Amino acid sequence: MKDQKDLRLLNTFHSMANRFEEEQQAQLSAAALKMADAIERDRLIYIYGGGGHTTLVMQELFWRAGGLANLCPMIDFAIHPATPAYMYLNHERMHGIGDATVDYYGVKEDDLVLVFHSYGFNPPTIDCALEAKRRGATVVAVSSKDWDDKIPRDFPIRHKSGNHLSDVSDIYIENYVPFGDAVIEVEGFDQPITGISSTIDFYIAHRLEMECVKACIHRGITPPVWSSANIPGGDAKNKALREKYNSRVKFL
Repeated sequence: MKDQKDLRLLNTFHSMANRFEEEQQAQLSAAALKMADAIERDRLIYIYGGGGHTTLVMQELFWRAGGLANLCPMIDFAIHPATPAYMYLNHERMHGIGDATVDYYGVKEDDLVLVFHSYGFNPPTIDCALEAKRRGATVVAVSSKDWDDKIPRDFPIRHKSGNHLSDVSDIYIENYVPFGDAVIEVEGFDQPITGISSTIDFYIAHRLEMECVKACIHRGITPPVWSSANIPGGDAKNKALREKYNSRVKFL
């Protein structure tokens, strides 16, 4: 007899996504309207992942079929998984990285910055949010308060201010990632496996994208959206967007 499929991961994700859809609609809509405002004013939308696998949400949205062309990922390879693991782990515990990144990418007054980080209190994450706000930008944060509630206030990976993203953002979106991230228990093994944070962050990021485009259409605005470069005619469709954003988005 074949083993039954193990649907625990699927069910866990569904539970988190459904809770997000039930409880975060106001925040999702508010953030999406800010994104549509940026498009209407011909401004970039900056996105930052505060270290480790959280940085992958930038690649998930950037330069892909159906994605917004005015999205500017604020990538810093010092805290990115492309860097050797224990190097980036040390870097994401350092102050002075997130604010320097904001400076490098040129965030300015009235810009919009999306900040993702599930535990939401390490130095680069908070430094990024604080510096963006200091410059007069609007900060939309996606994080989990469960981490903030369960990590001691003096824990060494916390920002020196003690702040969480929910404390320093203009719009805060809860992603419900549980403390520890791993969500699956296997009988006979004494620790949970399978981190869920990237999966739910990707979902929320695409929901922001969807609601932003819907808001643009409602306003009569054509949103700048990439076509796949891997289909016939894709390069031709993208030509005007490349000409418009190549000099503005540093990773194009």
